Amino acid sequence: MHELSVVNSLIGLCEENAKANRAQKITKVEVKIGKLSGIEPHFLKLTFDTFKSKTVCEEAELVMDIQKVIVKCLSCGAENILENNEFICKACGGNDIRVIDGGEMLLMRLEME
Repeated sequence: MHELSVVNSLIGLCEENAKANRAQKITKVEVKIGKLSGIEPHFLKLTFDTFKSKTVCEEAELVMDIQKVIVKCLSCGAENILENNEFICKACGGNDIRVIDGGEMLLMRLEME
């Protein structure tokens, strides 16, 4: 379960931002999780809730936005939402596809006090 290392990094980022902004605590952590990121949202939330105690995130709510995978065809330029892990362009049928969103996890916003 690599969610533990992800949560450790996330809490570390939260602590750095809280310190830089002279905040005492973080009340909300918003992340965007791409479907191809390899992160299991259920396990991320469980791990975050388990390990946030005695950190600046102790009272924080974790809000997750699950991002669909968006691909761009390098042959025709069409952008589509990837369905069923079929890396084929819906417009031209080509397979020269590049993922442009939905492949990573990003810290989007923090609410601090």
